Amino acid sequence: MTLTLHDIKVWNTGEVIDLVVPSDTDASVDASAMTIAPGFEDPHVHFRDPGQTYKESMISGCAAAASGGYTNVLIMPNTVPAMDGVKVEAGQPGASEVLDAEYDTVIDYLQHYEAAHGVKLPVRYDLCVCASKGRAGHEATEVADWIGYLPEHGDEHKDAYQLAHPVTAISDDGSAVTPSILEQVFENVKESGLYLIEHCERHDTGAVNDGPVSRKLGVPGIPEDTELKIVERDIDMSRKTGVHVHFQHVSTAISFDAIRKAKAEGLPITCETAPHYIALNDEALLKYGTLAKMNPPLRSEADRQATIAAVADGTVDLLATDHAPHTMEEKELGFLDAPNGIIGLECAYGVCHKILVDGGFISDERLIELMSTGPAELMGHDKTDITAVLDDYADAVPGDDDTKRVLDLGRVPESDQVDLVVLNTGEEWTVDPEKFHSSARNTPFGGWQVTGRPLATIIGSKLAFSRIDKED
Repeated sequence: MTLTLHDIKVWNTGEVIDLVVPSDTDASVDASAMTIAPGFEDPHVHFRDPGQTYKESMISGCAAAASGGYTNVLIMPNTVPAMDGVKVEAGQPGASEVLDAEYDTVIDYLQHYEAAHGVKLPVRYDLCVCASKGRAGHEATEVADWIGYLPEHGDEHKDAYQLAHPVTAISDDGSAVTPSILEQVFENVKESGLYLIEHCERHDTGAVNDGPVSRKLGVPGIPEDTELKIVERDIDMSRKTGVHVHFQHVSTAISFDAIRKAKAEGLPITCETAPHYIALNDEALLKYGTLAKMNPPLRSEADRQATIAAVADGTVDLLATDHAPHTMEEKELGFLDAPNGIIGLECAYGVCHKILVDGGFISDERLIELMSTGPAELMGHDKTDITAVLDDYADAVPGDDDTKRVLDLGRVPESDQVDLVVLNTGEEWTVDPEKFHSSARNTPFGGWQVTGRPLATIIGSKLAFSRIDKED
């Protein structure tokens, strides 16, 4: 059975083709309003598994990703226990989930999640290992504890799960690498050949951005230079060591200026920002309360505009969601006690399209690059070259203009299977968290009218998710 999409447009060439996708049901659809593009990738998600599956699990998180058009994600290491490569001990919080599945480490458990749970997850995923043991910041992790999980290291007889879900980066995301272990962490990154993902902020107090809003709320503020200090520190370390540093969720004009200068110097520095820093400023706290509380905090309107400018001028290499599920009960605890973070996978494209493309700052093609080819380059993935696949496997549409081609993905060999997203770049829709596939609902974007929506996700040349011709 197949889903046939007639007259769909290729994202970067404008070529109009017919696309045939293996599916569970037969359907033929007028896709003249749709675009086919390489699948989105997100190098910054928290799926809370193991240890906090009441917030999100690998199953619900991957379902959310597929719904949002993502074909590959990078799991952050702030699991419980932490993903540090150390053997899990009985009695640790979250240990039972790992040990009951008969695995020794969180990395083993997540690599073999599908086998342990008897499920097939709808998206691909890589793993990120902690920079410090227990993600506590006191002692750097031992390279020997996790280097065997890299595809090119360790047992040459790795199973299919280990090869499919490798460790590809190092981070203490949620916290910056602490000063006492900084040099050792950079040495570990260099030795392993990975890259450092840095949470570019360090502070001991504060809950929201320091400024008029924090004073109006009576909540301790976080100065913007707490971000800049880590950015400048790690740029200097990159200069000394040659290590690639990727800065997460950058949110201030002064940090973007420092990153621009580092890139102009030719240093191996990349950065991301997130949809919420593009769409919201700290005034959102007055409207949405703790649903708009995150770390780094939402900044001033001047910083929001600087973030958009950094996206438009190419300083920002990619957009990542920092998908961070929490229960609504946790989010109702107040500004001082509520956890930081929001979910974002299922509305990221629509929110970014509304602000960046509808706002005239970038083209839709550039937005796709920021959500697809940019993250893929960071994570070392080969992205689907749709034109190359057409040239190799497409046929002329029978009885039609011989310039129009049809691509039947069922005929593409396994070695060339593709990961794609089907988009309606002009669809206007309302964000409704109650319809999300994520277990969580913590987003300030509920009720927003946005433009542009992923309609289907194709992974390994097969339909992984579709809302085409469905009420969703």
